[in-house]
Amino acid sequence: MAFAAPPADTSRPTDGTAHERYTDYPVAMGVATTIFFMWGFLTCLNDILIPHLKSVFDLNYARAMLVQSTFFGTYFLMSLPAGWLVQRLGYKNGIVAGLAIAGLGAVLFWPAAQVHNYYVFLFALFVLATGITVLQVAANPYVALLGPERTSSSRLTLAQALNSLGTTLAPLFGGMLILAEAVKSSADVDAMPAAEQIAYRAEQAQSVQGPYLLLAIVLFLLAVFVWLFRLPALTEATEKADHKHHTLREALSHPHVFFGVLAIFFYVGAEVSIGSFLVNYFSLPEIGNMTERDASKYVALYWGGAMVGRIIGAGLLVRANPRRLLAQFAGAAALLLVTTILTHGHVAMYSVIAVGLFNSIMFPTIFALGIERLGPLTGKASSLLIMAIVGGGLLPYVQGAIADQVGVQHAFVLPLLCYGYIIFYGLRGSLIRSATPH
Repeated sequence: MAFAAPPADTSRPTDGTAHERYTDYPVAMGVATTIFFMWGFLTCLNDILIPHLKSVFDLNYARAMLVQSTFFGTYFLMSLPAGWLVQRLGYKNGIVAGLAIAGLGAVLFWPAAQVHNYYVFLFALFVLATGITVLQVAANPYVALLGPERTSSSRLTLAQALNSLGTTLAPLFGGMLILAEAVKSSADVDAMPAAEQIAYRAEQAQSVQGPYLLLAIVLFLLAVFVWLFRLPALTEATEKADHKHHTLREALSHPHVFFGVLAIFFYVGAEVSIGSFLVNYFSLPEIGNMTERDASKYVALYWGGAMVGRIIGAGLLVRANPRRLLAQFAGAAALLLVTTILTHGHVAMYSVIAVGLFNSIMFPTIFALGIERLGPLTGKASSLLIMAIVGGGLLPYVQGAIADQVGVQHAFVLPLLCYGYIIFYGLRGSLIRSATPH
């Protein structure tokens, strides 16, 4: 059984089905946004996994951030293989493959909990993140190409709103199931007999088995669901259509691509660094003075702000200059971080939560500007931009090392500097210039 997209004319090149038209692709857009929801949910669940594993394995901040380093480092390692896979399978089958690989990674959380080993958890995250990398490489350019170029930022922002719905629900889901019971302090655990210590730590590690097994089932079902759809297979001006072999260096020779890769690196690094520390930050006596489970509810507000901002931003980007709007949103985020660094209590809490609202349009806008007017180089630029998501793996680790030295609150200076660069990208770095000779 297959579900076909409505036919019409070719306002944009497709795979040869000359009667298809991108304005008649609501079903395709709906399927694609479902994918955005799932990878947002899985990505944000790390924000709950980090404090849980930190307590279970008695980790410092830097070692706990290896969760994000592993997850987002996978983008750098697997983006080019993912691009190769999508190029050969096509967008639709690439999405199916990504969902299946992510499902396998979620299944691996079961044996990781059974052996009670932190590094096996990290391996499971690596496999899960490999699947999400394939999804990113396939779904982002697919949505960008599914309509006129002038509204690609708006379309990606709308799809990212569903991504933000996933990131909003994940902390609530994780808070109820993973952080349902407070983890004993290291001192309390050390005071227990050796056999009880082992049993207790194993019990805590196994609390992730049920949630991730459920996620695995959903991912496998979604893979089958997408496979049943006959989605329009956009080719745009791909390498196959152009009959030429293009290199990553060619794409990077365009300044707006080069600066865009850095912008994605710093944006994702900033967003993930903030989200990764919120549970521990809100638990501090001088900030929120609450339990980790209660703090997870406020993390949902941070990601929920991004969802609201993307719904609003999708409308704004149809009319506003995306470069100028990007710089304005980054400036607002920077001012909010200055506020949270310099204050305490509710002011510090809600100012950092509000950063999520202004994060909203950044990724889709940077991505759309980064692949603008590239024709057959679109695929190579897309792979480079996805590789840059490694910022979400490196910068949280750096912030963790800073937090171990100066405290969580003052460590927010790192994402503050990242937003400063994004202001530059919006105002200058994203402008279309001639490619530099190579």
